[in-house]
Amino acid sequence: MTEANHPSGTDRCREALQEVKENYQYVINIQGDEPLINAAQIDELAQVLKDGTTELATQMIKVDSHEMLFNQGEVKIVLNENNEALYFSRSAIPFIKNVDEKDWHKHHNYYRHVGMYAYRTDILEKITQLPVSTLEKAESLEQLRWLQNGFKIKCVETSFESHCIDTPEDLQALLHLL
Repeated sequence: MTEANHPSGTDRCREALQEVKENYQYVINIQGDEPLINAAQIDELAQVLKDGTTELATQMIKVDSHEMLFNQGEVKIVLNENNEALYFSRSAIPFIKNVDEKDWHKHHNYYRHVGMYAYRTDILEKITQLPVSTLEKAESLEQLRWLQNGFKIKCVETSFESHCIDTPEDLQALLHLL
C-alpha cells in the first residue's frame, strides 16, 4: 500500500503517516519478520511513550542460551544504565574476557532485539531524512543510523517469546516449535 522503493519499514511508516493526514504523537511499527507479536507487547512498548519525551523506543528480550547469543540473525543490544541502546549488533557483545563463550550469557545480561519500533512523529520525520551511515552499512541495521546521529532509543524488556523470521530455516524452526 506504500511505494515499492522504500529502503526500510521506517520509511513506509512515514509515508503511511503522511497519507493518514491526522496528528499523532507516536507511530508504532511492527516489523513483518515478527509474525507472532502478542498484543500485550504493543502495550508494553506504548507504556514508555506516555511521558511524551521518548524519541524512539524498541523492545528487547533477555538472551538465555549460547545458541541465541551467537546467532547472527538475532540482533543483540548493548544498553546504558537508563535502558537506552548504546549499540545494536549481530555479534555477541560485549566480549567477556577469561570466560568460556558458552557461558557468557550466565555472566552478563545480554538482550536481543524484538522487531518493533515506536517513533515520536517529529523524530520519524528527521530520521527518514538521514543518509545511510557507516555503522548501518556494516551491520545492515537501520537503527545504527539513528544512534550514530545522536538519537536515543529507549529499550523496553518483554517476557513474551519472540521469533524473527528472516530465512526459510527460521520459518521451519518456528513451524517446528508451533
